[in-house]
Amino acid sequence: MSGAHAGIVVNGTRFIYPAKQQEIGVRVSNDGDKPSLVQVWIDRGDPEIRPENAEAPFVMTPPLFRVDPGKGQSVRVSFTGEPLPKDRESVFWLNLLDVPPMPSEDGNYMQFAIRTRVKLFYRPEGLPGRPDRAIEQVAWSLASIDGKPVLRAANRSAYNVSFGDIALRANGRDYKAGSGMVGPFGSHDFPVTGLSGMPASGRVVLQWINDYGASVGQESSLDK
Repeated sequence: MSGAHAGIVVNGTRFIYPAKQQEIGVRVSNDGDKPSLVQVWIDRGDPEIRPENAEAPFVMTPPLFRVDPGKGQSVRVSFTGEPLPKDRESVFWLNLLDVPPMPSEDGNYMQFAIRTRVKLFYRPEGLPGRPDRAIEQVAWSLASIDGKPVLRAANRSAYNVSFGDIALRANGRDYKAGSGMVGPFGSHDFPVTGLSGMPASGRVVLQWINDYGASVGQESSLDK
């Protein structure tokens, strides 16, 4: 049994769409040794929705294309003008479906269609503060839900703040609390694993992700 493997990569782990721009560009490359057929679309966060039903206010051109080995394709992302909040960022998801060709030889084979999903942030003009300082507007507290400890993140900024790693440092060790994103002016609870009881004190040790997809280490105190 042979296998058909995909090799499509995109030039970012997240994309920012400034409201003042007419379009942004996304570069798709084929690092594999076989051509691929690629379909692209944007959704509002439902990973199960089909491309034809994804009603995000963006158009990707071209929506379907072939990329030969060692080659690339530029894709334009255009905003359709649907009203979106002007006092905060909005987040969408950019999808790339990579379908490798069937092998030419006869016989059984496995073919994998691989989908990549990356975040697309629509950023209105004139938002207060700076996106690279939004992490400073996230307040952390330790709470208990059904007797289990959680780290509660309250985002007071107009920007989405993404975390690659979160841990509670208490009792001389680090307790993992997962990863995720907190939306503008919103909050999110991150369950703390391996911790029994509520410690008297602690700090949050985390990695947050900037506009360029880089992880930045930070420590934060807990609100009382």
